[in-house]
Amino acid sequence: MTMTQERRREPARAPPLRVILAQPRGFCAGVIRAIDIVQRSIDLLGAPVYVRHEIVHNEHVVAGLKAKGAIFVDELSEIPDGGATIFSAHGVARSVVDEAKARGLPVLDATCPLVCKVHAQGKRYAARGRTLILIGHAGHPEVEGTIGQVDAPVLLVSNEQEVAALELSDSAPVAYVTQTTLSVDETRGVIAALRRRFSDLVGPNTSDICYATQHRQSAVRALCEVSDIILVVGSSNSSNSNRLCEIGRECGLPSYLIADASAIDPAWLEGNPVVGLTAGASAPEALVSEVIEALAGFADVEVTPLPGVEETMVFQLPAALRQSDV
Repeated sequence: MTMTQERRREPARAPPLRVILAQPRGFCAGVIRAIDIVQRSIDLLGAPVYVRHEIVHNEHVVAGLKAKGAIFVDELSEIPDGGATIFSAHGVARSVVDEAKARGLPVLDATCPLVCKVHAQGKRYAARGRTLILIGHAGHPEVEGTIGQVDAPVLLVSNEQEVAALELSDSAPVAYVTQTTLSVDETRGVIAALRRRFSDLVGPNTSDICYATQHRQSAVRALCEVSDIILVVGSSNSSNSNRLCEIGRECGLPSYLIADASAIDPAWLEGNPVVGLTAGASAPEALVSEVIEALAGFADVEVTPLPGVEETMVFQLPAALRQSDV
């Protein structure tokens, strides 16, 4: 067989792909801080360290930390006496904090400072006698933690219909706070519904929603203007990753949430030569690189970064870890 005949038998390459990278994408300051807390705790204290719930919502991050000596638990009762304990970036209810204190567990709190800000806002509003409404999704760890931090009843709503169904007087003194990882547009609509209904309403501006959430959502909207298809790298249980995928669909583009490169379906690329690629706030950049490599296996790829916000936010580690030489 001649070399020419061998070439004829090779499968044809797909048309070239242009991959446009969103900016910013991937890890935010809160996620970086949380992961660093686990890693430095292992270095300083030795394995194992115990993390209540997933430190962040990404299966690859969790698997990597497990390999280094982190043990993830659902309840503090699973942690042995004296076990180094870490609270996840999503925050915990005060009852969890109290339980850890009662047992004398050494705790490092990896709660994102922006989630802590929501806790403080909610406590302040409740202390002033206002009925507190939390805009968020039932069952999310951040929502459960926020509700559990406020020493007063908290009413949870996720859409405008639930606002209308609240059993409150329209003249009742009301305040609201929001889950940090929601869609800014979705939250704005619920806030507008609250304002239409309640005459005595206070709450933070939508600009107080997590900066990383806003930046990544704005970047996806810009990506949609120049792409044929959107790929979002992130885990299925990541709220902010799901929101990015939803924004792509709202903009009319086929949009897919993928945990990693293995989830790519080559059929998605047919007739879609410009791929917009981003990652949720808990997805490592290494996964983005692997997606690009996988796409290069289907066709020739040209990678172009999309101009966007350069994030410079840094959150300090707990004092016990800052003071170590680890």
